[in-house]
Amino acid sequence: MNRQTASSSRTKRPSGPEEELSTDLYDQPGHLIRRAHQISVSMFHAVIGQEVTPIQYGALRILQDHPDIDQVTLAKMCALDNSTTASLAVRLEERGLVERFVPPENKRYRLLRLTRAGAELLEELVPSVHELRHRLLDPLTKEEQATFLALLSKFVRLNNEKSRAPLRRELGESDR
Repeated sequence: MNRQTASSSRTKRPSGPEEELSTDLYDQPGHLIRRAHQISVSMFHAVIGQEVTPIQYGALRILQDHPDIDQVTLAKMCALDNSTTASLAVRLEERGLVERFVPPENKRYRLLRLTRAGAELLEELVPSVHELRHRLLDPLTKEEQATFLALLSKFVRLNNEKSRAPLRRELGESDR
């Protein structure tokens, strides 16, 4: 199949009776998701500041709810790969927000917990996190907000296993 044939076969796949899929970049789900992520991160820093990144905030929140978990479990619960989580844990420890320690009963891995400074930072960020949520969703009506969040959650849930680091929300949830 040559390049022209491959291209035309992609653009002529109907999604319904006599309906063609757009090849316009600005209509592509991947492009829109990337732009939504850019907007979300930009608004995160505008509202919350540079104290933590969105990923660091997520890790701190997981540790607040699940103290003394290992780095691999944190990675799964944040939907991050293990190497990213290891460097994230080191950075958070260097900043005094997280304590990494080796449990006496199993010296093969490190457990993580928030420090007092980490817990205080999260407490300070609560109003800003609420403000961020409002700013992200305020352009939509209440009904659109509910629909948007429901569809976004459904999209993420149904495509979770296609990720290079699938989310595991619960402790002990197995990799399927």
